[in-house]
Amino acid sequence: MVASCCLWKRLCVKFPYEELPRGTTAASSPQEDKLCRLPARTQTSRPLGMPFVVPPSLQSRNWVPLHSREWAQVPQGPCQAPEFLPHTTGSNLGNTCTVGTINPELYKFPEDKSETDLPEGCRGRLWFSVEYQQEAERLLVGLIKAQWLQGPSETCCPLVKLHLLPDERRFRQSKTKRKTANPQFDEHFIFQVSSKSISQMVLRFSVYHVDRQRKHQLLGQVLFPLKNEILAGDCPHIIWRDLEAESLEPPSEFGDLQFCLSYNDCLSRLTVVVLRAKGLRLLEDRTFVSVFVKVSLMNHNKFVKCKRTSAVLGSANPVYSETFNFRIEPTELDTASLCLTVLQSTEGDKSQQVGRVVVGPYMYARGRDLEHWTEMLSKPKELVKCWHALCHATES
Repeated sequence: MVASCCLWKRLCVKFPYEELPRGTTAASSPQEDKLCRLPARTQTSRPLGMPFVVPPSLQSRNWVPLHSREWAQVPQGPCQAPEFLPHTTGSNLGNTCTVGTINPELYKFPEDKSETDLPEGCRGRLWFSVEYQQEAERLLVGLIKAQWLQGPSETCCPLVKLHLLPDERRFRQSKTKRKTANPQFDEHFIFQVSSKSISQMVLRFSVYHVDRQRKHQLLGQVLFPLKNEILAGDCPHIIWRDLEAESLEPPSEFGDLQFCLSYNDCLSRLTVVVLRAKGLRLLEDRTFVSVFVKVSLMNHNKFVKCKRTSAVLGSANPVYSETFNFRIEPTELDTASLCLTVLQSTEGDKSQQVGRVVVGPYMYARGRDLEHWTEMLSKPKELVKCWHALCHATES
């Protein structure tokens, strides 16, 4: 064994590796010459003393320069794959990003304005989720949180009651949160509702403050109509709404109607949002009575166009939240008016008028009806909301 090691060391000393001169080339066979020969256009970024052998499968391809001292190959097929195309880092690519870099614009989340844009006089904001399971006929309501509640004192103790209108008797109630104007609820409630009547119902959230005597003081409420397009889908819809103050005025003789008006002079567009009604005088048997609102645009007391809301079944306090647009030129505002008529209908019978209200300039309206129209013109592109007392056609 020792003799073998000594023999190996002598051979290593006797035949050391020698570096070939740079200007000389060793004789080789034709096959080796084909392997070692580089194309005339080929350049490498490696040191000049380091040999590089191009595989035979790549010798027939053309070489395209990328940038300083780097080269890439382009396939000879008619359709070039993206990974083989030359990647240039110059300005000819415009605003595209260099391969291997991160574009921060792709990772930005859309800005959530639900916690920043707070209108003046806001009583607070409520977040909730709604999901309807068609097969089980169950309405799943998630009470998420509330913010900026305007309590009577700094130590606000809020709770929320949930009603499924028109049923005023049964309700669900959340737990009371102590000493916070920004409560986090994270509670879930279940209502058993048939698929036929779900679109006729309205979900009401009433936010209360509980004082030391455990009396409930209303801070505001949210009315959310359960429309079919909102409940579509298999996942819950997260929604937020601003709290509204409950109207303390008693209903008028024939009931009251709340709606918004807005006029966009640039588009010559008049927008009417029918929100809800209360205290309507309906027929004694309300089981098959449906209530809807007809919105008519008049000009010089001549009918121009008419639109109507969906019908709500058997409720003296229906909620609609439906928007209608009318085209009217600015020069016609002094002669135009709107007539909103509340109608009730039963199966097989004609519609009967519950009451109506007319808003417009001084030629057609007085009092609150005139003030609503004037405020709309003074605040272009803003929704102006107001309650109106209904009256019969003979009294208007």
